[in-house]
Amino acid sequence: MSDTVFTFPVRVYYEDTDAGGIVYYANYLKFFERSRTEWLRALGIEQDFLLSQNVAFVVSQVLMDNKKPARFNDLLTVTSQISTLKRASMVFIQQIHNSAGELICSAQVKVACVALQEMKARAIPAQVLEGLTSGR
Repeated sequence: MSDTVFTFPVRVYYEDTDAGGIVYYANYLKFFERSRTEWLRALGIEQDFLLSQNVAFVVSQVLMDNKKPARFNDLLTVTSQISTLKRASMVFIQQIHNSAGELICSAQVKVACVALQEMKARAIPAQVLEGLTSGR
């Protein structure tokens, strides 16, 4: 849907790794989450403000494909792009590459917008839609 690709650097810390010294698979989900959050922040949208307005984004579906291991102290690049944008949800295509440009992990992440206290779907706020579609 969007040609805009957000890029976010992540350093692998010791705490991100398992006993074998490679990134524990669930931590890739954390890296993807950080990238989506930082994208909103780069657009001037703070999630704590949204939370104070009873608005939250929740992950409703993830399809993740692990290609290669990342290791302690690697510098990774997380890219995020919106493939589908609907009234109350969006789908991100996200990838993690190592410093050599090799694909480490990719994911398709569906995020729903909800009224937090009621935990019911609600329209994505206009300011968020505007930021995400403006191409910034």
